[in-house]
Amino acid sequence: MPDEAEVAGLLALLLLTESRWPARFGDDGHLVLLRDQDRSLWDQTRIQEGQSIVRACLRRDRPGPYQLQAAINAVHADADTFDATDWVQILTLYDHLLSLTPTPVVAMNRAIAMGEVRGPQTALDILDGLDLEEYHLYHATRADLLRRLGRHHDASDAYGRAASLAPTDAERVFLEDRLQATQTAG
Repeated sequence: MPDEAEVAGLLALLLLTESRWPARFGDDGHLVLLRDQDRSLWDQTRIQEGQSIVRACLRRDRPGPYQLQAAINAVHADADTFDATDWVQILTLYDHLLSLTPTPVVAMNRAIAMGEVRGPQTALDILDGLDLEEYHLYHATRADLLRRLGRHHDASDAYGRAASLAPTDAERVFLEDRLQATQTAG
């Protein structure tokens, strides 16, 4: 289905997501956040192919959820560093995605982008209005925002909840490490 924009968007999303795979885990097998990834490990061939597909999708001007998610990943791939990420563009793309797919998880991801643009308190205010109590990444996101705000006790509680809900050992270990670091900082 080469003429289906959403199929192309899904392919671009998969390529861009897969391009970062070599940097997602450290030598010890622990998760590495996007912020901390060694971008020189990202597969530039997959990034270029994914970005090319995203550009072709944008020219069709019929954006759907997969195309928008791919475009968000393409913006991340464009940045040489985490701090150089165009968060305003990512937030704009999440605004559009949320209008097409108004789910709590999309709203949570939009809140993360909002936090990078307007600060952690703004993102936390959005998160606290979402119903994602059983989703470990919701609690992990809250914990990170609370930590950034210096609310270490609340952050520890949120990291603990996230770790208890984590579906994989790698995520649980990562969250438990964050919990310990936050307790030490507080």
